[in-house]
Amino acid sequence: MRTQVLNSKSHNLRLLLQNMPKIELHRHLEGSLRLSTLAEIARQHGVDIQTYGIEELRPLVQMVEDEPNFQTFLAKFTILRKFYNTRESVMRIAYEVVADAAHDNIKYLELRFNPVAQAYHQGFTFEEVADWVIEAAQKAQQDFDIQVKLIVQMGRHEPQFARRLAELAVSHQPNGVVGLDLAGDEEHFTAENFIDTMRWAKERGLFITVHAGECRRCAAKNIAEAINTLQADRIGHGVQAHKSQSVLDLLKRTQTTLEMCPTSNIQTAAIDGLTYHPLLKYHQMGIPVTINTDDPSVSNITLTDEYLVALQGIGLSFADLKAMMRTAAQAAFLPPPERKTLTDYFDDLLSQYPDSGVE
Repeated sequence: MRTQVLNSKSHNLRLLLQNMPKIELHRHLEGSLRLSTLAEIARQHGVDIQTYGIEELRPLVQMVEDEPNFQTFLAKFTILRKFYNTRESVMRIAYEVVADAAHDNIKYLELRFNPVAQAYHQGFTFEEVADWVIEAAQKAQQDFDIQVKLIVQMGRHEPQFARRLAELAVSHQPNGVVGLDLAGDEEHFTAENFIDTMRWAKERGLFITVHAGECRRCAAKNIAEAINTLQADRIGHGVQAHKSQSVLDLLKRTQTTLEMCPTSNIQTAAIDGLTYHPLLKYHQMGIPVTINTDDPSVSNITLTDEYLVALQGIGLSFADLKAMMRTAAQAAFLPPPERKTLTDYFDDLLSQYPDSGVE
């Protein structure tokens, strides 16, 4: 009987979280693809992979039975790059990513995409890919109850493309591009090659977010570098901030928001388990933190799943969860008046949910 009661409470909590309005600041388009769509694209366009079956495809692009490892996680994207082989594929994937977010009741989404990943090996220009992603995202935004902003992502291992991508992002600000992101292999590639590009982009109105302190062997000083040198407005992950008291103090003093992704952090071996995740600790210290999926397809999760993980695995209270959702609204890459409108919108919706959640 006790098991039935617990299962019922868990089911009710999931339903509550599913129905809640949500906000996500850290989701990669390239890590959010439907497996069924990948299989169709592979069959229709002859993608060079080992199999076209969904279940056979799954371990190639998802963390299924893999041992947690940062490089293993990143390797999934080498395969995913093969699927952006036509204009129709790019637009379909971008549209479906937004549709899937809307189906999870996400009301505001900042979606980051890497034009290099979708263009360079297919013979497309970066401009073509950006136009296709923007067109598809705008169409999905019209079709579903969701607001979408876009962030152009640069890879740490590809500094030769940095200025072109920054110029692309700046020129597309009227079309919903709001920021520039630095991501990729933080273990082996420095951020110093991107300093001038980031500063140039920020002077022209773009917001800056940087993946830093993400992997187990990544230094906390990378977070300080992102804030002080790259002028980051937000930090992607920031898991390893706990390694340095001065970095924790910097995050608290500057109120730099962390875009945290619990399931991804386990799969990349950034932490040993959910009980070690610093999300709640940082929140209690007064550091702004948010909850995100990172790559929902690679991790086989939704944002609802991440909220459930945060509550049941990390130990957040429902009040903590609501506070983090409000933090996300306050940290959105929007002009101050629009950010206030978004924050007021979520304040109103979240006020309808008790701090105790499901009794």
